[in-house]
Amino acid sequence: MPELPEVEVVRRGLERWVAHRTVAEVEVLHPRAVRRHLAGADDFAHRLKGHRVGTPSRRGKYLWLPLEDTDQSILAHLGMSGQLLVQPHAAPDEKHLRIRVRFADTLTSAAAAADATELRFVDQRTFGGLSLHDNTPDGLPDVIAHIARDPLDPLFDDEAFHQALRRKRSTIKRALLDQSLISGVGNIYADEALWRSRIHYERPTAGFTRPRTAELLGHVREVMTAALDVGGTSFDSLYVNVNGESGYFDRSLDAYGREGLPCKRCGTPMRRRPWMNRSSYFCPSCQRAPRVTS
Repeated sequence: MPELPEVEVVRRGLERWVAHRTVAEVEVLHPRAVRRHLAGADDFAHRLKGHRVGTPSRRGKYLWLPLEDTDQSILAHLGMSGQLLVQPHAAPDEKHLRIRVRFADTLTSAAAAADATELRFVDQRTFGGLSLHDNTPDGLPDVIAHIARDPLDPLFDDEAFHQALRRKRSTIKRALLDQSLISGVGNIYADEALWRSRIHYERPTAGFTRPRTAELLGHVREVMTAALDVGGTSFDSLYVNVNGESGYFDRSLDAYGREGLPCKRCGTPMRRRPWMNRSSYFCPSCQRAPRVTS
C-alpha cells in the first residue's frame, strides 16, 4: 500500500497539473471505481461537472481534491494499485482505466485539445476508487475526520503523540501503524524508522521516554523526507507519480525486504518475521527483542 511519501508525490503532481481547472465531464468506465460514492456513477459524474478543482490536499496516506465553490471534496482511495495519471487527451487509454476526468480547456478548440491533458484513474485490482464527500469545518472529507495529523505536518503535536503512546499499552509498530495516533506511516517506513532507532517492533509503548519518542519521530521524519526526495518507494510498476514515473527509494532501504542480507550497521543477517498479515524486517543484534515477563 502506498504510504505518505508516495501519496505526497502524487499530490504534488496533481497540484501542478490539475489544481484550478474546471471539470467539463467525467466518464466512469467501471462501477467499482466509484462504489464508495453510494449514489452511483451517474450521480458522481453529474456532481463534478462544472466545478473547479482546488489545491489537492493530503493527510497521512489520504488524498483529496477540494471543489473550490462547494463544501465537498473528491477523496481518492489508491488502494493497492490505484494510479492518478495526467495524460494527453489524445493518449491511448490504459488497459485498466476506470475513470476519466476531462477539463474545460480540452474543449475550447481543436488546437487546445491537441495539447491538453486529462486526469485518469487507473486501477488494475479495483480496490481503490474516487468518491465525493462533505467537508468538515477543518476542510477534511468527513469520512477521514478521525485521521491523526502526520509527522511532516507542521501542526503535528510531538508531546500529544508521546502521551498517547504511553497510554496506548500496545507495541511500538502497532502504534506507528495506528492512523488515529499518527498518520502516513505504513509497514515499510515503520521498519525503516525502527531500524534507524535500534528499536524492536514488539517493544511495549508504555516504557517509552520523551527522549526515546523524540528520537523515533526524528527517524520517521528523516526516512520519509529521504523517500520523498526520490519519488517514494516503487517495488513494481503499480506505484507511480502522475506522469507514470516510479520512485526509487527501494534502493536505499536499510531494513524492509532485506531478509538474509547483512545489517548495514553491524553485519548481522537481517531477519523477517510474520506480523499481522504482513512482515517485519529487523536486525536481531541491533534491535534486541524485549524480555518476556511472566
